[in-house]
Amino acid sequence: MASRLDRSPVARWWWTVDRWFLAAFLSLMGLGIILSFAASPAVAERIGLGSFHFATRQIIFMIPALAAMISVSFLEAREVRRLALVMLCGSLLLMVAVLYIGVEVKGAHRWISLFGMSIQPSEFMKPAFVIVCAWLFAEHARQPDIPGNLFAVILLGLVMALLVAQPDLGQTILVVGTWGVMFFMAGMPWLWIIVIGAIGAAGAISAYTIFPHVAGRIDRFLTGEGDTFQVDMGREAVVQGGWFGVGPGEGTIKRVIPDSHADFVFAVAGEEFGIVLCFLILGIFAFIVLRGLNTALKEHDDFTRYAVAGLVVVFGFQSIINMGVNLQMMPAKGMTLPFISYGGSSLIAIAISMGMVLALTRKKPEKRKQLGFPELPRRPAPAE
Repeated sequence: MASRLDRSPVARWWWTVDRWFLAAFLSLMGLGIILSFAASPAVAERIGLGSFHFATRQIIFMIPALAAMISVSFLEAREVRRLALVMLCGSLLLMVAVLYIGVEVKGAHRWISLFGMSIQPSEFMKPAFVIVCAWLFAEHARQPDIPGNLFAVILLGLVMALLVAQPDLGQTILVVGTWGVMFFMAGMPWLWIIVIGAIGAAGAISAYTIFPHVAGRIDRFLTGEGDTFQVDMGREAVVQGGWFGVGPGEGTIKRVIPDSHADFVFAVAGEEFGIVLCFLILGIFAFIVLRGLNTALKEHDDFTRYAVAGLVVVFGFQSIINMGVNLQMMPAKGMTLPFISYGGSSLIAIAISMGMVLALTRKKPEKRKQLGFPELPRRPAPAE
């Protein structure tokens, strides 16, 4: 373990990083690997691949994801903003390209093939969007003459247009909800709340009217009629597992769930390891969100407050949607469970996002004395 007197970058990182956050993220990563071995063999065998094809790939994806999270956590706030701006520009360009040269999956264009890898640009857009909007809100709060709020609204409109064009209404709802929370924290006027609420209601009605697959999912959720096989099996798997599960590798319902390794891995956790593990997973997600919001509320810097809150809120919303669908509490929506579901783009993007949380929640220089660090010498001012 590094000494408090050690002034190397790694030592300073170790003594300033939020180790509770770090432990929670590593726990979810570990659970992701374990559940990949439980959920993916049946899917791999069904499509003619080796039993541990997806589990092996999940471990391979986990290595760069972990490296990305740790590397980003070393950054200062200014460097996080720069990284986010580059990510946002790149992901928006790729989201435009997806509409023309993207791979079509189930009628949607969300993936693009680059250097032999399939990438979902919207996954990398989300943390970058949160950071840039947090910066815009903070700049407006610092200096009202700067139209930061207006730029944030324009950016939201651009992102929404690209997501709806794919179409990906689940991610659209996720982004809009997170943006609304951040804007509310930044002091959203009541008039804006009414206007945005009206626009949201109109958008939901329009989506139900315009997109048949959205109407179908909502109708199936409300009536229980139609093709609800995968959702029904997901809920049945959790019920079958009971409190303590049927045992690792002993699940049978997972064998007939098409996306048991991805969107329905939570159901597999319930079947094989029981509701106890489901509560543990839920508890870890709740801990991350609540600790993030608590840290944000104590933060004096506006940018850090909005950014940390936005990152943990989008993280929490995504996990709620995934678990809600698995328990048949929400209409079906293909959305991964952070750090646990199979998927390279999602895993690496979430790792970068949580690396930003670690970077922004590191203890600030004014608290170094409380940690026992010697005070760092100040750089001399440049000669005029």
